[in-house]
Amino acid sequence: MTVLETNGLTKNYKNICAVNHLDLQIEQGHLYGILGPNGSGKTTTLGMLLDIIRPTAGSFRWFGQTPSAQQRKRIGAILETPNFYPYMNAVQNLELVAHIKQISTTEIPELLEVVGLSERALTPFKSYSLGMKQRLAIAGALLGDPEVLIFDEPTNGLDPQGIVEVRNLLIEIGARGKTILLASHIIDEVEKICDHVAIIKYGNLLTSGPVSEILSQEPIIEVAADDMHALKKVLSESRLTQSCNLFGTHFELQLQAGIDAKEINKFAFEQGLILTHLKTRKKSLEAEFLERTS
Repeated sequence: MTVLETNGLTKNYKNICAVNHLDLQIEQGHLYGILGPNGSGKTTTLGMLLDIIRPTAGSFRWFGQTPSAQQRKRIGAILETPNFYPYMNAVQNLELVAHIKQISTTEIPELLEVVGLSERALTPFKSYSLGMKQRLAIAGALLGDPEVLIFDEPTNGLDPQGIVEVRNLLIEIGARGKTILLASHIIDEVEKICDHVAIIKYGNLLTSGPVSEILSQEPIIEVAADDMHALKKVLSESRLTQSCNLFGTHFELQLQAGIDAKEINKFAFEQGLILTHLKTRKKSLEAEFLERTS
């Protein structure tokens, strides 16, 4: 089932186009990442999807229907830094959230268990670490058992331990069948959490689809030799490579279709060059991101 579909979604601020004719389709159960540099339109997009920001043009549909207050009850979201009453404990703060959502408080103990805060349930919010505050915010978003969860930069400002805790929690929530829409500028975060990704820059969609397909291009070959100048010359003039670029102490090659590392090794040897380094690796989301946004 298609959970979210956007058609030409656009937001202009005077002479600035924050989001430009964005077309996305997110299916049920996907962990979907919107990846882009700061200022690329990620938060503006989420704001429009939550009816906080009015689009300049275009439209979107949740669950195949026109957005409404009833539809929004099926969505949990965290857009800003977690903001709870500092002198109230986790249970009291979540009870307040439940009151605002007009739902029962019976699931609060279970949700605190899910986010790993059961032992700190009666501790004032002001004593929480940033990671704990974020996990409590996730518990608040989960109140009412929404089908979709939206997170904007969920690990921003967290220390390494907090990042791991929140990342693992989101993966666990996704494994329970929830659809997650996550906006982030952190490549590693999206690659480790999401199965689908949309890469945007200056409000423009550059590419979207399953992470595995976006990274399914031909592998990158790393090579080096004692005479790097000669190696560069013979590889650049051969018909085996599409590109040959220096990275540190080795060249990174993109090969022509049907060529593999063994043929590169054989070719170099036939030219009187013995490779001192030969490695095959898959392109990372970081490399794809930098290539598309540079």
